[in-house]
Amino acid sequence: MKKILIKNGVIIDGSRNKRYAGEVLIEGERIKQIGKITENADVIIDAKGKIVAPGFIDTHSHSDLKVLLEPFVDAKISQGITTEILGQDGVSMAPLPKEYVSSWRKNLAGLDGDSDELKWDWETTDNYLNLMAEKGCSPNEMYLVPHGNIRMEAMGLEARVATDEEISKMKMITRRELEAGAAGISTGLIYVPCAYSETKELIEICKVGAELDKPLVIHQRSEADTMIESMNEVITIAKKSGIKIHFSHFKICGKKNWGMIKDIVDLLDKCKEEKIKISYDQYPYVAGSTMLGVIIPTWAHAGGTDKLVERLGNEEDRKRMKKDIIEGIPGWDNFIDFAGFEGIYVTSVKNQKNEDCIGKNLLEIAALKGKDKFDAVFDLLKEEENAVGMYDYYGKDEHVVTFMTREESNICTDGLLGGKPHPRVYGAFPRVIGKFVREMKAMSLEEAIYKMTTKPANTFRIEERGALKEGYYADIVIFDKNKIIDKGTFIEPIQSPEGIDYVILNGEIVLKDGIPKKEILAGKVLRIK
Repeated sequence: MKKILIKNGVIIDGSRNKRYAGEVLIEGERIKQIGKITENADVIIDAKGKIVAPGFIDTHSHSDLKVLLEPFVDAKISQGITTEILGQDGVSMAPLPKEYVSSWRKNLAGLDGDSDELKWDWETTDNYLNLMAEKGCSPNEMYLVPHGNIRMEAMGLEARVATDEEISKMKMITRRELEAGAAGISTGLIYVPCAYSETKELIEICKVGAELDKPLVIHQRSEADTMIESMNEVITIAKKSGIKIHFSHFKICGKKNWGMIKDIVDLLDKCKEEKIKISYDQYPYVAGSTMLGVIIPTWAHAGGTDKLVERLGNEEDRKRMKKDIIEGIPGWDNFIDFAGFEGIYVTSVKNQKNEDCIGKNLLEIAALKGKDKFDAVFDLLKEEENAVGMYDYYGKDEHVVTFMTREESNICTDGLLGGKPHPRVYGAFPRVIGKFVREMKAMSLEEAIYKMTTKPANTFRIEERGALKEGYYADIVIFDKNKIIDKGTFIEPIQSPEGIDYVILNGEIVLKDGIPKKEILAGKVLRIK
């Protein structure tokens, strides 16, 4: 087996222990020895002056479709990510019954994209993961079973509460997908059809996850005006089902809601006191990213994307949408209210005729089209059949630090890969080290590495990864702590970071001297049993 020796480096092993000088010997896929190495090696990497750390783990990724088309996910490897978790926000690739393929592709397009190159015939998580393994991948890939897909298979895309019989069917589907190796359950309670579910439905599904010791990864109902109520719903799910909770992209949105941060922190502290198992991930930016369709009230999405497009063409429905956006709906996160038309920017469309909207905010698009601001955005969503990506501004760096430095947190990208994406797709992990550790001194480098490696590995039961230990898989990143930084901006987001020299994935060098080796698909599909 091929041997790689990393010498002269400074090791940060992921455990929070202090860094130390040492050498790492890789044999085949695994770390054979750490310390003073006397064996010869086929490849020697001189890491003088560099940090040698475990490969980073991205717990919230949207490469679900992209990885089937371009198995080497350059945006992730280039920032040191060696494992990512797909199937987020309750809306993803599997399970996918054949009768819903057409409608679901449109619902999924704003988050993960769409492609006619795929057959869309996998139906189950098992088949989807088999297809991914067949095509190969870099980095390692994991998958959460999405609540929206479960619900769709059990009862279609209807905007109503599930019956007891339908909930029983959802539980059977959940068990099937989790036993196929899904790492947990995901839901996104601002996305359809998840948004139509009651707490009871989630509790029952989560009982299956708790039994199999797999978490609920949740985009909660509100990250704005009603976030406290939203968190209390999630805590109720945890208490009544016994499941571990992992909040997705934890934050509070909107200037008027910043005063709630103390109450949110108090609630997290209360969970800790009551031994409720809570964790969350977070990206290091003050702007978020999702599908533009979330600005439309959930009632308008009932029946799927085809029905939404139909309502966007109906004048009475448009009037009702406009009224609800202006006046708000209790419990609904109103993105226009907390970000404003001027704070929401389009990142991707599917039709060439609307590509002039990419990179512009909604007010600029209205001016470009010569239309009222509501009509401009309604028309754009109608023409694009809801396949529009966006980013929006929500907070401040000091708020990011408040949540990032807590014990519950780990780092993620949560980046949509299409069009002109949020810069976090390419730079989230280097930004934490360059900006929040080196420049702001918000935490130690050892703590940051722990939050990128061992912490997420423990949360998601990823065995023999997330740490530099003898016998573990050789997922390793080598970087210059004085240079590492993200380079992407909201104007030019597609830029690889600086300061990452090597990435090693299962013992194979997939990035050398900062240049990705795209021909090497060294990743594995990781199934959690």
